[in-house]
Amino acid sequence: MINSKDHPVEWALLIYKLEDAKEHLKNLIKQLTAKTGMDEIAFKTQLFHVYEHLNRAWHSRNTIGGISSTQWHANSQLPVSLKFFED
Repeated sequence: MINSKDHPVEWALLIYKLEDAKEHLKNLIKQLTAKTGMDEIAFKTQLFHVYEHLNRAWHSRNTIGGISSTQWHANSQLPVSLKFFED
C-alpha cells in the first residue's frame, strides 16, 4: 500500500478521496436527521455516491502515478453484488 513517505502525492490523493467520502456521508446524515427527511431513491443515490468515493480510494491504495480515464471509471463502479434499484 502507498504511504505518505514514499508516495506523498498519491497519498494526498488517497486521503482526499476519503475526506470527500466523509464529507458526503456527513451531509447525508444531516439530511436524514432533518425534519424533512429523504425519499428512498435520494437516499440510495447519495449513499452510492459515497460508495463511489470509497471504491476509488480502495482501488487507488496501491496506484503509483496517474491513471487513465478508463481506469478511473472502472475504479468508480459498484460491485455487481450491489444493486441500485433492488429493495
